Order: sequence, then C-alpha cells, then structure tokens
Amino acid sequence: MDDEIKRWTARRKSALVLEIIQSKTTIAEASRAYDLPPSEIEKWVDDGKRGMENALRANPQDLREQYEKQLKDLQEAYGEAMLELRARKKLQSLLGEDEK
Repeated sequence: MDDEIKRWTARRKSALVLEIIQSKTTIAEASRAYDLPPSEIEKWVDDGKRGMENALRANPQDLREQYEKQLKDLQEAYGEAMLELRARKKLQSLLGEDEK
C-alpha cells in the first residue's frame, strides 16, 4: 500500500483490514506506518468483521436493521449502567458515605 495516503477510502481501509486479517501486518505496524491511532484501525477491523459476517448470512440484514440492532444494544447497555449507578448511589446514602 502507498505510504503517503491522504484520504482513507473504503477500498483502502478494506485492503488494510484484509492485510491485518491475513496476518500480513499487525495493527501496531499499520498504526506506525500510516500514522493512525491503533483504536481507529481496530474499529475498521471490527466493522469489517461485522460486515463480513452479515454478508455471509443466509438472510443478511440491511444497513438500517444493523444500525437499529446496534442502537438497541447500546440503549440496553446504557440502561444497565444507569441502574448500577443509581444502586451505588442508593447504597452510599444508606451507608451514610459522602459522595466523592
């Protein structure tokens, strides 16, 4: 791949993700070579794996279904986190601990 990439198109991202999946390079090596944060490359790899999984399904989900499922999962995680936070605050108040 070209070392002087100014714009990361979907084609370039997918080529890099494929190299990582095929163990031709690592996320750390790509991060250094292209001056990208490892977290960004990890996200591309995760997105690529999700897209590949969906494409290989007998009944692939359309993009809207994928986003709705992801949104639902995130809302559930947020709800659980809020419940835990409220429970901790309630416990603190019952134990008479000051908030920190």
